[in-house]
Amino acid sequence: MRDRPRHFAKWAAQFADEDYPGTDLSDTVFLRLLASGDEALKGVWSRALSAWDFDEHPSWSPETPARSDERRAAVYTRLCFDGEVRAALNLAVPVPKTPGPTIVTREFTPWYTPERATTRSFYWAAYEQVLRRKGWSDAAVASLHEASRAVVERLTDPEQSTARQAKGLVVGYVQSGKTANFTGVAAKAIDAGYRLVIVLSGTLNLLRAQTQRRIDMELIGQENILRGANASDVDTLVGIDYVGDDEDWPKFVQYGARPSSLGAFDIERLTTRDSDYKSLAQGIRALEFEKREPVAPLHDPRNLHHSAARILVVKKNKAVLTKLVKDLKQIHGLLDQLPVLIIDDESDQASVNTTDPKKWDSGRPTRTAINGLISQLLGLLPRAQYVGYTATPFANVFVDPSDSEDIFPTDFLISLPRPSGYMGVQDFHDLDSEIPYEERDFATSREKAHVRSVYESTGDRLQEAMDAFVLTGALKLYRADRGAPDVHFRHHTMLVHESVRMDDHAELALRLNSMWHEAGYSSTAGHARLATLFDRDFAPVSRALAGTENGTSDGALPLPSSFHELRPYVGRARQLIGKNGNPVIVVNGDTDRYFDQLDLDFDRNPNVWKILVGGTKLSRGFTVEGLTITYYRRTTRQADTLMQMGRWFGFRPSYRDLVRLYIGREEALTKSKSADLYEAFEAVCRDEENFREQLSRYSVMIDGKPQLTPAKVPPLVAQHLPWVKPSARNKMFNAELVEVRSPGEWVEPKAYSQAGAELRQNAEVWLPVLTSLSERPVPFVHLNPRDRGSYTQYSAKTCVIPHSQLLDIMTGLTWDRPDLFTPHLNFLRDPDCATDDWLVMAPQTSSRDSVSASILGSEPLSLVQRTRLPHGPFNRITGLAHRQSAERVAGKLQLVEDDPYATEFHQPRRGAVLLYPVVSTNLGTPASLVANGQISPNKVVMAAAFIPATDPHAKPGPLVRFRTIDKSLEDEAVIDAP
Repeated sequence: MRDRPRHFAKWAAQFADEDYPGTDLSDTVFLRLLASGDEALKGVWSRALSAWDFDEHPSWSPETPARSDERRAAVYTRLCFDGEVRAALNLAVPVPKTPGPTIVTREFTPWYTPERATTRSFYWAAYEQVLRRKGWSDAAVASLHEASRAVVERLTDPEQSTARQAKGLVVGYVQSGKTANFTGVAAKAIDAGYRLVIVLSGTLNLLRAQTQRRIDMELIGQENILRGANASDVDTLVGIDYVGDDEDWPKFVQYGARPSSLGAFDIERLTTRDSDYKSLAQGIRALEFEKREPVAPLHDPRNLHHSAARILVVKKNKAVLTKLVKDLKQIHGLLDQLPVLIIDDESDQASVNTTDPKKWDSGRPTRTAINGLISQLLGLLPRAQYVGYTATPFANVFVDPSDSEDIFPTDFLISLPRPSGYMGVQDFHDLDSEIPYEERDFATSREKAHVRSVYESTGDRLQEAMDAFVLTGALKLYRADRGAPDVHFRHHTMLVHESVRMDDHAELALRLNSMWHEAGYSSTAGHARLATLFDRDFAPVSRALAGTENGTSDGALPLPSSFHELRPYVGRARQLIGKNGNPVIVVNGDTDRYFDQLDLDFDRNPNVWKILVGGTKLSRGFTVEGLTITYYRRTTRQADTLMQMGRWFGFRPSYRDLVRLYIGREEALTKSKSADLYEAFEAVCRDEENFREQLSRYSVMIDGKPQLTPAKVPPLVAQHLPWVKPSARNKMFNAELVEVRSPGEWVEPKAYSQAGAELRQNAEVWLPVLTSLSERPVPFVHLNPRDRGSYTQYSAKTCVIPHSQLLDIMTGLTWDRPDLFTPHLNFLRDPDCATDDWLVMAPQTSSRDSVSASILGSEPLSLVQRTRLPHGPFNRITGLAHRQSAERVAGKLQLVEDDPYATEFHQPRRGAVLLYPVVSTNLGTPASLVANGQISPNKVVMAAAFIPATDPHAKPGPLVRFRTIDKSLEDEAVIDAP
């Protein structure tokens, strides 16, 4: 039934014979069984509907978007269901409204058809069942199915006669389950015919072993691991891992027999949990492929689908990869026939060539060790497909494509959606909150619920963070005793990250040990401290989050009515954390031997309840299980490094409400400058989310053609990271971003000049508008979409200016990086802008601490304060509550009676501008800069965001326009500079 929906009566006859013999499974009986809670029936339909809902390109309904009411209606129509059955099924299996993957791709030849995928699906079908047993919902499985299919279909057909390499990049989120995606990709690719899979995983064996075990457990399975050995006969188990020393061995996927005896094919492991790739004898023999038809090439279907697959999980280590390359060189006459898939986990770590192009001889790349070995692998394996995985869309792989013949993803970029249940940036920052800050509480503010700021005035709060760690451990034990799944509480960790220096780690660990032994967690004073923290923080937060979208996905979890009820569990938590006399583990080594000594294997240890102190080793690739309390005060100027430090992101089932982030808000950056790490992190996250949204908008096909291809992404990245450019002096981006079309979409420039003379000049450009603003402000209304009847009112001074005047203003302004604003300016110049005039809105504040001032003789205007990021641009400009009325004026939102002035100002082809006199925090407070009601134009940034009018009659067209410098090399990201 899964491939396409058919008439219900045909399915019902078969299903009734198998599960309801003698029953006429009519619509009426079907409804009765659904209403009675028949789980088997509901499960069948949940799986089928999820598959149809998530299908990105169904031949049976190509015009309906996935995960939409329209798609579900098309399914019901094909099933011939009436309204009553439709309503019952929608209640039992709601229509998922989650986003799908964003796919930026060059055109490719389709080969991975639904029929082919269904015909050969032995390992994928088994992996699907593994995910369901782990508790994955039908919608989550269907989402992974579509995302992994999107990768596999863009690889080269393993059966095709012509060798071709495809290269792609998959972008997930930090700690978001990328391993599940690439395991799904590996399963589908092996089923399709790829016979060698090389997974590059981490730079340490601990990380490699984590990945190996996951793939062994969920894909390779018991029969392929045992290879005929008897699991109950110790003498046959020499050299076989897991049996007898891994308590999860019974959970490893089982096929019932060797897959080759079931009509499929076996998988042979060339690496094990404890052993990375070994050289020579084992390697060469293991890489010899037998062919059923000796005269036909290996990629011929007659050979390919009867040959065993091989999987290697290797760390990015020079010695290991050198052995692999050496062995491959000794295999003659087969490598050009062998379909290979290379999966590079954390592809922006070690894999990228970081040598200085200025030092290359004769313009030829001088490669770093790992990058050079990956390049050799690709050179030896002409049918190899390369897929990188990373947690940031600003990965070095994309940021620096100067060596485009290397691992630049020339064929596709896939941005995965944020998975359900994931705690990410939206769970620690109020990015889009429409509630004034002073009115937010634990239930409505992610920041207030989960973030605890560290200022000079608060002290370092390290003891409080340690107390929170003990308290949350006790709460986990309390919940496990009352029915919450204790598997979620197997590990309980706290991460302390202050520095990258090893000496600092040792000193901090010593201090934490002393604090632990002096904390008195078994004393009256210690319990009183924990009781206060419970009453002030954890109890009210957990009560507020219960049953909210910011709470746990498990619903209301057990919570003690008082600390007295929790007290018995504090002792057990203290024992688990202090086991072996040391509650603290320092994680800062860079060798396998070092990590072996730590005994920090989350897979093999039954419980890891520890405080982890470290630096870089805790920031990339290393999954800290059970992480509940994070104490973060390390400064860095690198955006990608800051993102990777976000270990507090991830899945926190059954303890989401207990997660806390203690973060520095006034950390020394230089001798004279400090950094707000929370704001810096928010800025990076906001930029990444905006970039993902851009990719999503621009990935839509126009007339069957992609408006954005991977080769055009680097100049788009430069819009977000202004310092990005090809590193080689003799190279340039081949695509130039010419125009960004934004009808009904906000354009909010943030890179304003910091020079006083240029600020004055910009104020003079805006002066005719400032003097035209209404003397008396008018009220606008922001309606809370989550709470009908709730609203916020603000006033704004207004005026209407012609489009030509705004165009002159935007052209006359001095920008910090004019090239970044030019694509938006070109849209304003475009006749298709469909905007004749603009309502300028200057929001005014009336709070007790608001400050107003005249600028160059204008009427007094409210000044706002914003923070510049370390590299210059502001974090944000507009107030979110101010946008709604502007969107009504521009036609993006419907007009409402509750916002009468927006209705009055609305006209067809009218846009809106929000204008703010901004004082940067590095110059002081607004009050300190105002004298006699005036502020110097050298001290104020006239900042504006605008939303062009929507055009309901416009034909769909590209939202982004590029100019290709060298059209003969259209798919190349960089070319030689003239």
